[in-house]
Amino acid sequence: MNTKYLYINTIGCQMNVYDSEQMVRRLKPLGYEISPSMEAADLIIVNTCAIREKAEQKAFSFLGRLTALKRKKPELIICVGGCVAQQEGRMILERVHNVDLVFGTHALNRLPEHIRKISLKRCRISDVEMTKEIIEFPSEIKPGIEDGITRFVTIMRGCDNYCTYCVVPHVRGPEISRRPENVVNEIRELVEAGVKEVTLLGQNVNSYGIKEGLCSFPELLKFVNEIEGLLRIRFTTSHPKDLSEGLISAFAGLEKLCSHIHLPVQSGSNSVLKRMNRKYTRELYIDKIERLRKISPDLAITSDIIVGFPGETDEDFKATLDLVKEVEFDGLFTFGYSDRKNAPAAKFSDKVPDDKKNKRLQELLELQEYYTVKKNRALIGSTALILVEGFSKKQGDGDVQEGFTGVHWTGRTATNKIVNFVDENFLSGDTALIGKIINVKIEKAFSHSLLGKPVDLKGLPVGITGEESYAA
Repeated sequence: MNTKYLYINTIGCQMNVYDSEQMVRRLKPLGYEISPSMEAADLIIVNTCAIREKAEQKAFSFLGRLTALKRKKPELIICVGGCVAQQEGRMILERVHNVDLVFGTHALNRLPEHIRKISLKRCRISDVEMTKEIIEFPSEIKPGIEDGITRFVTIMRGCDNYCTYCVVPHVRGPEISRRPENVVNEIRELVEAGVKEVTLLGQNVNSYGIKEGLCSFPELLKFVNEIEGLLRIRFTTSHPKDLSEGLISAFAGLEKLCSHIHLPVQSGSNSVLKRMNRKYTRELYIDKIERLRKISPDLAITSDIIVGFPGETDEDFKATLDLVKEVEFDGLFTFGYSDRKNAPAAKFSDKVPDDKKNKRLQELLELQEYYTVKKNRALIGSTALILVEGFSKKQGDGDVQEGFTGVHWTGRTATNKIVNFVDENFLSGDTALIGKIINVKIEKAFSHSLLGKPVDLKGLPVGITGEESYAA
């Protein structure tokens, strides 16, 4: 079989990253190998995101840049997958004439069949059919682990919450959970291939298994925690209304579960939360934060906030700022509201003007910057366990690295803080540290990362709460 080359441009969330990995697995039997270059590719896929207007624009801009390449290589196959594909369907074929295939979020298993057909008949196809079946992938197709020792694993798809600003239920379909044994088996395969950390993905992991009568999410975490060779477990995203006592307790009872939770609040105003159809109040959210911190005092908490939702008043926005001050998040993902196709809020009146929205967004960013830096600076002088992921992108980066000579590595703490560190004993290209958990003393703190040096790398690997590490 002749080798053909595949280039994938993944836009959006971690679930899209996971889906792109599955596309690679499904296309491998057809002879496709990953290419880092678009120019060398025989097949180009853009895996799209519809959650924000900017992400959708980015996808169409990318497709526009492929026009010249398609003209130069008429045999090139160009595909659009993901949420924008599901949302727009055949309209993409009409709008962008160089696209050969549009395939929706439920069509991943049908992708190889479509590529074969296009290769033989040079036809154009749109497939956005939704099914009620969860997408599984044959275990005999082994994943490649070229891109690191951490991986995403989708445990469920779709959403039943219908927040008024969100298109996910419309482009991903209703909520459906994978069987726990399939999730566990996939993670075992990843661990056998070298993965040390997994992040379990779902639009609302807290409701995992409920509709199907499967195990609960805390029970699934226990199964994953027992996988030999796996060092760390993360998950995203949790809906506050469904955060259970069982999951809260898991942060104290499961040694591989990282001390970090992403718990989107979206607004600090009860009136805005009601219009968003979030089904919880500010008071309930804060109560759950308090219970989390009581059982796990060092837990890092991050969140999402939407600014400028239709009808948001100055008082509503002040309530959001007050909530940020009360909770003191470790980090925030902030967004200016934008209308999305099929989302009910697109029809809401009282839209917030862009200038006011941007001003509020900047004020929120500045406030959160204060708390992020404050929390990071509090770590200076402490020692943290870091899972080493690879070489730092800040290799030899001027003032930031001043006084830190040697090879620069990067990893994360259990609280999901990025740590760049230096060790003079390891040469560039030496991968001995990758996948190990080591002690690093934090010596500098920045807005988005920490900088430090290993305490001691002379000892042999020893076990620390089930983790393989280099201990001081």
